[in-house]
Parts: sequence; C-alpha cells; structure tokens
Amino acid sequence: MAKDLTQLELLTELEPVAEENVNRHLSLAKEWHPHDYVPWDEGRNFAAMGGVDWDPEQSKLSEVAKAAMITNLLTEDNLPSYHREIAENFSQDGAWGTWVGRWTAEENRHGIVMRDYLVVTRGVDPVALEQARMIHMTNGFASPTEELERLSNNAGFLYSVAYVTFQELATRVSHRNTGRVCDDPIADRMLQRIAADENLHMIFYRNMCGAALDLSPDQTLEAITLILENFQMPGAGMPNFRRNGVLMAKHGIYDLRQHLEEVVNPVLKKWRIFERDDFTARGEEIRERLGTFLEKLGKDVVKFEEQRDRMLAREAAKREKELAATGS
Repeated sequence: MAKDLTQLELLTELEPVAEENVNRHLSLAKEWHPHDYVPWDEGRNFAAMGGVDWDPEQSKLSEVAKAAMITNLLTEDNLPSYHREIAENFSQDGAWGTWVGRWTAEENRHGIVMRDYLVVTRGVDPVALEQARMIHMTNGFASPTEELERLSNNAGFLYSVAYVTFQELATRVSHRNTGRVCDDPIADRMLQRIAADENLHMIFYRNMCGAALDLSPDQTLEAITLILENFQMPGAGMPNFRRNGVLMAKHGIYDLRQHLEEVVNPVLKKWRIFERDDFTARGEEIRERLGTFLEKLGKDVVKFEEQRDRMLAREAAKREKELAATGS
C-alpha cells in the first residue's frame, strides 16, 4: 500500500507547482477597485448625521435578492477565519505565503464592495446587517478539516485544498446568479466582477489539488471524498442561513442540481477521477464509495426538485386565490 505523505512532505513537494500557479494567477488577475462599482450618487446620510434611517420601502431589491446578497456578504465577511484556516494548512513561507496573502487581499475587496453597494443603495437594513456580521464573525468558521483529519489521520492541507476548490466554484455560481435576481445592472456588474475573481481562485486550488492527486492519489482521493460527503457552505453558521438558503435554492440561485452539475461533476471530470488508473486497491474502494455517494446525490436532486415544484405550485395557487378575492 502506498505510504501517505505528511503535511510537510506534501507542501515541500508541491511548492514548485504552487509557485507556478501563483505566477499564473498574477498574470491573469485584473486590477479593479471597489469604489468603481458603487453608485455613490444614490447615497445620503442616516439619522446620526442629520438624515433619515433605513426603511424597508427604500430597498429596490426583492426578498430573494436581499436574502442572497446578505448571505453572500456575510460569507465574505468571515474572511479572518478563512485566512487562519488556509494559513495553518498551507504555509506562510515561499509561494504558499505569497498565495495566502494575495488570496486574502483579493477576497477582502468582495466584502468591501458589496457592503458599500448595499449601504449606499439602502438595499438592506444596515443595522440588522451589522448585527448579523458581529454574530457571524464572533462564531467564526466551523471548518470540517480538523474533525476529518482526526477521523482519518490524513493531512489537513488536502482537506483544505479540496474544500476550497468546490467552495470557490460554488461561491462563483451563487454570486453570478444573485446578480441576475437583483434586477439592477450595477449590482449585476459588481457580482460578475466578484465571480470572475472566485473563478481564478478556484482554478488555483483545483490545480493544486490535481497536483496532489498525481503525487499521492489514494490519500488525496480520500480527502476529496470525505469533503464531498460532508460538504456545506462556509456561511452555515450565520443568522437566518437556513431560511435564506431555502429561498436561494427555491429560486435557482444555488440549489442541489447546481451543486452537482455546475460544481461537483465538472471538478471531478477535470481531475479525471473515474478515468484514472493510478489508484491502489484502497483508492479503488474509495472511488467506488464516491460513485455511490454521487448516485445518491443525483436522486436527492430529483427529490428536491419535486418538492420545490409542489411548493411553488401551492404558492402560485395561493396568490391567484388572493387576487381573485380582491377582484384584481
């Protein structure tokens, strides 16, 4: 049986690949500035400065758009927790350290621009938003890495790099679709810009995880499989996450089919998980387990969509009944 590599061995062996991918990222990343994506002329003072405080009627966003924007922003707000997680499991030296710093700086822009947009346009209640930020950041990020590392005695780096590969792509999908439901070209442009960043981040992590697969196939596949079996978005601990997540799934911002078809399957295909011939018997067993999990996920997608369709049909019928009763 192939010997699993330690965290230090993985980081040392993969550092040249990390350096190559950092340079690739820097050559492709476009410079942009949050202030260029905010309609400042819509801004006005709140009561503390002699103006008017927020009122629900001031928002031009639908309930779905509000839920998605708040969820996406609070997710970005928890950056200090993610930075700590990445720094601990990657390294702060050499190419690894360069990446951790650069990634953190780029991610920070996302929270800056989204908050500025929401406050200036009065899209959501700024007091409630700040209260939720305080709660979410105080709770921190409940990473699956430590628990999975304990259960399998695997290297935390592999869990981190596998998780962020899927998570960055999921975040890209969520931002992109949120832009569409905002019904505001300014918000759409801003979120498309953020989604482009997330895509480049995903490519870095996907390439690193792919290199780890080549270096230690069985060990890396085990990490990937455990991450997918236990996957949840990083905002899971924020206030109203379940309610907002249900709204987002119901209206096609991020649902189970998108998770499977736009996130999980494309990444696994890129890594050629089901075509590779470099797994030992241990790896083959893990791959079979992964295949079984994906089959179940596919069935869960159908079940979820059937429930969603019934729910939407009931809501539509209720609205029609209410309209008929009012004579509209």
